[in-house]
Amino acid sequence: MTVQDGASSSVPDEVRSEARRQIEVVRQGTVEFYGEEELAARLEQALLEKRPLRVKLGMDPSSPDLHLGHTVVLEKLKRFQELGHTPIFLIGDFTARIGDPSGKSKTRPALDEAAVRENAATYVEQVGQVLDVESAEVRFNSEWMGNMSPGDFVRLCSHYTVARLLERDDFQKRFSGETPIFVHEFLYPFVQAYDSVALKADVELGGTDQTFNLLMAREIQRSYGQSPQAVLTHPLLVGTDGTDKMSKSLGNCIGLTDAAEEMYGKLMSVSDTLMLQYLALLSHGQWDDLEEASEAVRGGAGDPLGLKHSLAGRVVGRFHGSEGASRGEAHFRKVVQGGGPPDEIAEYVFELAGAPEAVLIEILAGLSLVKSRGEARRLVSQGGVQVDGETLSEPLSKLAAGRYLIRLGKRRYARVEIRS
Repeated sequence: MTVQDGASSSVPDEVRSEARRQIEVVRQGTVEFYGEEELAARLEQALLEKRPLRVKLGMDPSSPDLHLGHTVVLEKLKRFQELGHTPIFLIGDFTARIGDPSGKSKTRPALDEAAVRENAATYVEQVGQVLDVESAEVRFNSEWMGNMSPGDFVRLCSHYTVARLLERDDFQKRFSGETPIFVHEFLYPFVQAYDSVALKADVELGGTDQTFNLLMAREIQRSYGQSPQAVLTHPLLVGTDGTDKMSKSLGNCIGLTDAAEEMYGKLMSVSDTLMLQYLALLSHGQWDDLEEASEAVRGGAGDPLGLKHSLAGRVVGRFHGSEGASRGEAHFRKVVQGGGPPDEIAEYVFELAGAPEAVLIEILAGLSLVKSRGEARRLVSQGGVQVDGETLSEPLSKLAAGRYLIRLGKRRYARVEIRS
């Protein structure tokens, strides 16, 4: 018996029931579900044939670290995996060299091949904190794009019009605002769409900022004689600043590689309103016991601080285990709330090299306690640096040879020995 996408047929009730159950599971937490009926029919056929669906999630290695925002869709990919389908984690090493224009008001810098390779090196390990990578396909889109001939690429681009590309909100705004759009930026959605062709994807997951690219893939698949993938879009996790989406480049992210203490502290720093959004997007339906407390806080009652501690503990526990969650909470209560130093503090040595004293910003920048002299200057000027408990607000403050306890911001400490 053959069932075509979207067609009605005599499918056993238990198969139809299981297909609908799975559709309900994967629909949870989505913003839009494109091609749902097509997918339901395709899923029924797959269940009859005992064949898994192919579910794609692509991420460009534009930075070396994944963050909690990525886990919103990674957890959905995990749901598909738990239902018996094949998760495909696609590392966009080719697309990263183009630069995704989605949501950008100006051209995004492309990365060279070496930087992409370096950033991608730890992606599989980080994804493994959410997904069972042993039973997943991990692919790189340079596999097919690196071997595509110029003629085949021209053929790919012939399946879409410039007018349709300019319907994209970000392109439209830049075009009307006379902000340059470079030709290579138009190519990005073509490559992302062709990835679905190469992988024969049944489903693709992504954030709402990827909607145009994901839907374009449906059309490109049709052009190559494939049934169009279903598309499930998901909300974007707002960063710790409460304004922009979580992003490494904006410095408002909570990284999967962050230490338990750092992750816990960042989660405790978000506003009560943002905490409720985090709870909704990061619980993935697994923390029902926190829902009542969440509703109480939404209604203006309850215990926001207690709920925030619960959220921080659950998130940190997911990536660092219960011991890490306990360590993160103890560090927060002692260092941030109590103002005391942590139990373990990194130690550094600064050589005076003949000078009688060391300049504070030179110490901070020279020991890589900050990213640059400019950041060191700003941090000191804003009162964010204490030396042995005393706030120093002059960047050119000088310290003689000796041992010092330096505090940077609320959570970072360092023991520095200045040697003559």
